Amino acid sequence: MKIIVDAFGGDNAPLEILRGCRRAADKLGVSVVLAGPEDEIKACAKENKLSLEGMEILHAASIFQMEYEPVTILREHNDTSMAAGLKALAGQGCDASYDAFVSAGSTGALLVGATLVVKRIRGVRRAAIAAVMPTGERPFVLLDAGANSECTAEMLGHFALLGSTYARHVLGTQNPRVALVNNGTEENKGGPLQQEAYALLKAKANINFIGNIEAREIPLGGCDVAIADGFTGNVILKLYEGMGKLFMGGLKGLFLGSPMGWLAALPAAPGLLKLKKQMDYKEYGGAPLLGINGVVIKAHGSSDAKAIFHAIRQAKACVEGGIVESIKEGLKA
Repeated sequence: MKIIVDAFGGDNAPLEILRGCRRAADKLGVSVVLAGPEDEIKACAKENKLSLEGMEILHAASIFQMEYEPVTILREHNDTSMAAGLKALAGQGCDASYDAFVSAGSTGALLVGATLVVKRIRGVRRAAIAAVMPTGERPFVLLDAGANSECTAEMLGHFALLGSTYARHVLGTQNPRVALVNNGTEENKGGPLQQEAYALLKAKANINFIGNIEAREIPLGGCDVAIADGFTGNVILKLYEGMGKLFMGGLKGLFLGSPMGWLAALPAAPGLLKLKKQMDYKEYGGAPLLGINGVVIKAHGSSDAKAIFHAIRQAKACVEGGIVESIKEGLKA
C-alpha cells in the first residue's frame, strides 16, 4: 500500500512530518511517499539524522502557503507539494499507482484540489469533512465539520450515508446510529433546513436514523454519526477541542498543583492516562474527505509526528475498509 504524504503541509513541516512518516513506515507496513522539494526533504532528514530508507520522494518545486487563496491550487500553484500529491493519487502524470493522500496543509485548498483533481464520487453533491471525535463510550463521526457552511437537505442526506458508511467500515460500528444536530429532539424543531432534512433522513431505509440530537448529548455517546451543516459542525468541533483542553488542564492543576495532589494522582494515574489518550485529537489522526473518489485525509494544521503517524494509520484503515467502494454501493442502493 502506497500512501502519499504532503511533507510541507502544516505548521510543523517538514521535520515533524518526516518523523511521523518514519514511524509509520516502520510500524504500519505501508510505503510512504513524501511530496515536496526533494533537496529540502533530504537536507532536513540529514540534519536531524532521520533515515529515508524505504520511502520515496515525489518531487514538487514549491509549497502551498496558508495565506494563498484555496482556488489557486491548480492555477498559480500547480507545482506545489499538495497539488503534486493529489495529481499522483488521481493517476495524473505518473506511472505508479497510489492508495491515499495525507496533508496537514490548507483545508480549503485540499478540498478544492481533491474535488477538481481526484473528483467526487458520482452522485455526491458535495464532499464533507468527517471528524472522528471521542465520547464517554466510543468515537463518533461528525460531518460536515467545516467544508460546506451552507447546505441543502439533500446534502445532509448524503452526509448521513457517508458518515454511516465510514463508521461501519472504518470504526467497526455495527448499525451506526445517525442523528441530526438540532436545538431540540422533537420532530418539528429547527429551521426549514433541519425540518426538511429530518423528513428526508426519516425516509431513508439504508441508514439507522434515530432523530434529532441536542449538542449536550453528543459527548455522552448519544449517536455514532452526528449530521450538521458545515458551519454548525465546525463550531461543535472547535468547542469540543477547547473544552477538552480546559478539562485536561483543570485535572492537571488539581492533581499537580500541591503535594497532596501529587499523592492523590499516583493511584489515579492509569485512569488519567487513559482519559488523556481518549481526549487527545492526535490519536484520531485527521479527518477524511468523504465523497471524494479516493482516500484523502486532512490532518490538523498543528500536527506533530504523533498526529501524522495516526493520520497515515487512518488512511490505511480507509483503504483496507474499502470506504470509497462502500460509499459507491450505498449510493446505488
